[in-house]
Amino acid sequence: MWTKRQGLVVRLKNMKHLRKIRRYGHVIYASKKLKYVVLYVDQDEIDDVCESLQQIPFVAKVEKSYKPFIKTEYENSKPDKAKEYDYKYEF
Repeated sequence: MWTKRQGLVVRLKNMKHLRKIRRYGHVIYASKKLKYVVLYVDQDEIDDVCESLQQIPFVAKVEKSYKPFIKTEYENSKPDKAKEYDYKYEF
C-alpha cells in the first residue's frame, strides 16, 4: 500500500536543467539561489537513480538522506520534574 521513499539532494551547476531532473523522482523543493533540488525516490531504486544522476554533466553532487534510518522512538521520554512543575498552570 505505502511505498518506502528516501530523499535525495541533487546539487546542480545550472538551474535551467531542473525539468530534466523531474523524470527521476518526485521534486519536493528547488532552491534557485543555492542551486539544489530535493527529490524523493522509491527506496528500492535509490542506488540506480543515484548512479544515473551522477553521470549527468550538469549535476555537481548527489547526497542521500538518512531520515528513514534514524531512530524516532526515544527511551527517556519522561519530562523532568523541574520542567513539569514550571509548565503547570493553575487557573
